[in-house]
Amino acid sequence: VQLVESGGGLVQPGGSLRLSCAASGFTFSTYVMSWYRQAPGKERERVAAISNNGGSTNYADSVKGRFTISRSNAKNTVYLQMNSLKPEDTAVYYCKAVSITMSEEYWGQGTQVTVSS
Repeated sequence: VQLVESGGGLVQPGGSLRLSCAASGFTFSTYVMSWYRQAPGKERERVAAISNNGGSTNYADSVKGRFTISRSNAKNTVYLQMNSLKPEDTAVYYCKAVSITMSEEYWGQGTQVTVSS
């Protein structure tokens, strides 16, 4: 099983980034996918989640209207489009997969996002 995040980097405030998480080794379409983030000295928090068929999403209040989670079950990939980035969005971003039976859970290794001028 692998979850491999990509797309992180350094961006100026107000800028955009698109994160990707490529999954392998499990039946992607039967897993709820989420993005989490962890800033230095803070607990990991859930940013966004999407149902296994993509029909339902939810977001943390801090990112509503700025971030969009999506997925392609054909490509076994989940995305996080991040717009209007703020310095407080700086964190390591992780993707997480949870089976719809909630019996299995996997994490990616994380990708750093830094928002700074």
